[in-house]
Amino acid sequence: MWTIIKFEKNKINSLLSDLQIKFGKDCKIYRPKIFQEKFKKNRLIKREHDLLGDYLFCFDKTFSNENSIKRLNYTRGVKYYLNGFKSSQNEIFKFIEYCKSKENPKGIIT
Repeated sequence: MWTIIKFEKNKINSLLSDLQIKFGKDCKIYRPKIFQEKFKKNRLIKREHDLLGDYLFCFDKTFSNENSIKRLNYTRGVKYYLNGFKSSQNEIFKFIEYCKSKENPKGIIT
């Protein structure tokens, strides 16, 4: 099941490593990114930004179990997870597939 997690931006590395430790290698993370170019003081500045800000998608088979969902609250870097994700699995899956269809080989949405 896919779930949506709000995370602390300065603790993203510890969050990703803790998710791999708690839920194993089967845990999939998806963070859609966009690329932005702008001029500032006659310089071209290039940056990658998260499309959803400080939200990410996480997939694991065990998220249908309430105990595994509660373990997310005690993971470093997680502010909270969105409730009601069980009833919105089709919409989440369609959104992720749409974003992946618009990505370039580097994983950035064009």
